[in-house]
Amino acid sequence: MTSRVVKCTDVAGLLVAVLFSLCVAASTLAQGKPAGAGPPSNNNPNVGDRIRQIDEGRLRGAETNVSLEAENQKRLQAAIVNMKDDYKRIQVLRNDIARSLVARKPLEYKLVAEQMAEINKRASRLNVYMQARVPEEQKLSTADELKNEEMVGALVKLCKLIDSFTENPALKNAATVNSKDVAKSKEDKANADRDLLAIIKLSAGIQKRSVSLIGSP
Repeated sequence: MTSRVVKCTDVAGLLVAVLFSLCVAASTLAQGKPAGAGPPSNNNPNVGDRIRQIDEGRLRGAETNVSLEAENQKRLQAAIVNMKDDYKRIQVLRNDIARSLVARKPLEYKLVAEQMAEINKRASRLNVYMQARVPEEQKLSTADELKNEEMVGALVKLCKLIDSFTENPALKNAATVNSKDVAKSKEDKANADRDLLAIIKLSAGIQKRSVSLIGSP
């Protein structure tokens, strides 16, 4: 396996694009009455009270909308921070695994299990926002139990999947897509979805097998 340290690139563009599709802004602030549009003259004294109640209700509604918008922005920023952290940490773990494989060190199954658990957790959390989907005909088949001699090959495959996912143009150029690139962007997003789901599935399989091999020579 070729040794290569993956650079943890900035994915703010992707994160904003993904999260804005999930975090719907609060409803538009209630509009005030148009100039010159006042209540018709009426001798009923209750009309004035009713108008004041309506105006007060509108003001309270506007204040609520402003509060909801501020809360949405806080959640958006928190989600962006979490996603960037997950994205970068997955690459750091990938680099650690690759260095061990290149050095041909004996596999430490306890460490591998811990690494796989973290990769799986972070990839799954990324998918909460990305909502990865693959066409039915491309559904990932259930893999057989990994054998001991397959562990190195499985780890190499996982590293390559992480490379493909993190280098995907859909993640890097989400904020700069123009109308001419829509078809290509959809294809890139489909590839990113496929890679992310494969990372989740393979890391879970490697973790399960590693746990069963802890203590083995």
